[in-house]
Amino acid sequence: MQLIRTMLFYALFYLSNAVQMIFWTPAFFIVPREDAWKIVRLWALSHLWLQHLVCGSRYDFRGLDRIPTGSLLVASKHQSSWETYTMTLFFSDASFVLKRQLMHIPFFGWYVAKMKVVPVDRGKRSLALVSMTDSARRLLAKMDLQIIIYPEGTRRKAGAEPRYKYGITHLYLELSVPVVPVALNSGLYWGRHSPQIYPGTIVMKFLDPIAPGLDKDAFSQTLQDTIETATAELIGEAARSSRPPPLALELAGGSA
Repeated sequence: MQLIRTMLFYALFYLSNAVQMIFWTPAFFIVPREDAWKIVRLWALSHLWLQHLVCGSRYDFRGLDRIPTGSLLVASKHQSSWETYTMTLFFSDASFVLKRQLMHIPFFGWYVAKMKVVPVDRGKRSLALVSMTDSARRLLAKMDLQIIIYPEGTRRKAGAEPRYKYGITHLYLELSVPVVPVALNSGLYWGRHSPQIYPGTIVMKFLDPIAPGLDKDAFSQTLQDTIETATAELIGEAARSSRPPPLALELAGGSA
């Protein structure tokens, strides 16, 4: 039954994306950027509601009071498609670090260009770091932005060995703004290669900001330890819930 619900959700999810992009296109590219963000948040809320209705997902957002005002970096664990749109709900003026190739997708690429994202050419390595940092610095010079980055670069299976890349450390050192770490357990319920979306409570937890001023090794270790410790706690919490997802039980050794 849950597999059927998942298939129905995917069908409605992609249909909703197509319909909303077409419907909102005239207004989105005319209104100011701050009003365009209202459209993005409405789009995100509609998919959270759809996932709740069809798949039985619930949501718990913690630590919102830890998010400082003004310019900052947001370094989030990345386990699922879920956080890519959910994250837009909590920031007044956000930007994403994302692959430049995504900007070539019709409609989607036009939308993200309007929102002033930070594109990255992954294949260029050191040149990509310089380009990414220059783009982020130019944006921060013009406005107070919250730049969202996934330090591991791509979605990772819940419980997998962490693979943090240097990009977030480079941005931290060069931009001198606070970094807000984010832990979550979304991959337990909607994993990258999971055949179905499991019911239960998906948690996103904002952690204490890391102030500017640490050296690269201290920052890198602090960020990884902070996110991984909190993420492991959320996995354990899911394993002890009344309806634990299979992966949570597997990671907890088979016992709730």
